Amino acid sequence: MHRRFSALLFAGMLASATLAKAAPAPPASQDVFPYPIHETILANGLRVVVIPYDSPGIVAYFTVVRAGSRNEVETGHSGFAHFFEHMMFRGTDKYPPAAFNDILKRMGADNNAFTTDDYTNYYTIGPASSLATIMDMESDRFKNLKYTEDAFKTESLAVLGEYNKGASNPAQPMEEKARDLAFQKHTYKHTTIGFIADVKAMPGYYTYSRQFFDRFYRPENVVVLVVGDVQPEKVFALAKQDYGDWKGGYKEVKITPEPPQTKKQEAHIDWPNPGRPQMVVAYHTPAFSTATVDTAALNILGDLLFSESAPLYQDLVVQKQWVDALEGGNDDHRDAYLFELHAQVKSDDLVPKVKQTIDQYLEQLKKQPVDRKRLERVKSHLRYAFAVSLDSPGAVAFRAARAIALTGDVHTLSRIYEEFQKVTPEDIQRVARKTFRPENETVVTLSHPESAQPAKGGR
Repeated sequence: MHRRFSALLFAGMLASATLAKAAPAPPASQDVFPYPIHETILANGLRVVVIPYDSPGIVAYFTVVRAGSRNEVETGHSGFAHFFEHMMFRGTDKYPPAAFNDILKRMGADNNAFTTDDYTNYYTIGPASSLATIMDMESDRFKNLKYTEDAFKTESLAVLGEYNKGASNPAQPMEEKARDLAFQKHTYKHTTIGFIADVKAMPGYYTYSRQFFDRFYRPENVVVLVVGDVQPEKVFALAKQDYGDWKGGYKEVKITPEPPQTKKQEAHIDWPNPGRPQMVVAYHTPAFSTATVDTAALNILGDLLFSESAPLYQDLVVQKQWVDALEGGNDDHRDAYLFELHAQVKSDDLVPKVKQTIDQYLEQLKKQPVDRKRLERVKSHLRYAFAVSLDSPGAVAFRAARAIALTGDVHTLSRIYEEFQKVTPEDIQRVARKTFRPENETVVTLSHPESAQPAKGGR
């Protein structure tokens, strides 16, 4: 019932969402997000955001908890944000798990959750006529979650099973190693699922789990987001009725900032199974912000490097055919994070050649301003892709939830596109120089030792 989602899967969900499709209204000249936003804050600090959307009979109900793996500051206790994604389905006295699921099934609703570095999101997409029931169920589990120590231990073992399943894919150990090398102080050092030692020890921390829930699942740290066939005032009245007695008391945890990286970090992983060699290259970047154009420039850089029409992609994937897959870009986070690229290479002997080619294109971005017409095409593409992705209440809610998670403000959706419009070729060049420095670089490679054979036809 519950699963984690990557940033790439977010994009896929937005592109393929099918519930109650509707053509987006033409955006205003400056405001790329075309739908009215209504907000209120309850006396206990809970923010409620309502976005009416032309989806007759359909509503998307999201609960955004602004706590993810970044908030796991105590040594030995990584993975608890993701753990609560699981535990929130363990029920309450009013809605035990079987009753909770039966009601959802009868209303034909899709109910799930995911955890990221910066936030945890719980969502239900279903009939607008059942909004009162959905809100009653959601508010009840956030106020009255109940689970036994035995249930806690059972779910802890399920999380360990999820970790082991993920570890069978090279992507997980590569991400773990890249973060471990790139971060020395910040909690981004561990992935969302947590360090393996902490996951294994989790069954012994039942009392700590209750403390974690009490600290972070408070109304001041949560945003309820409702998108679809709804009337804002009715939603606000229901929220006051169902959430008004939820006790506040949230306090921010102190998260140690990551100091600047001063030298290149490298590691290699010997993979036990045959397969293509892979490479991850990462560079530290600032926290997400709309105060300057830097975040926007970094996101544009990703398109300039890794879109299928980009010269780097064309060179390595289409012309030389040295790699099977090439992707990457800036990953917006609440705190300073990473610009990453991932390449799946045809053979071990091509790995250094691929890295050298990537370096050449990065140097070119640093030394030569990008063509202004090409930059404008990328801006236009990003703006258009965003507009057409808003094709269902679920898609709109996923976008809005991400903005809320980053800044606490849904209006960030439009501000980032305002910054895109300001980016100049000189900004791209400046940000590339600041980011793609040897001492700011982390490189992780992975290969099967017995597969180190030259690729046939590699040029």
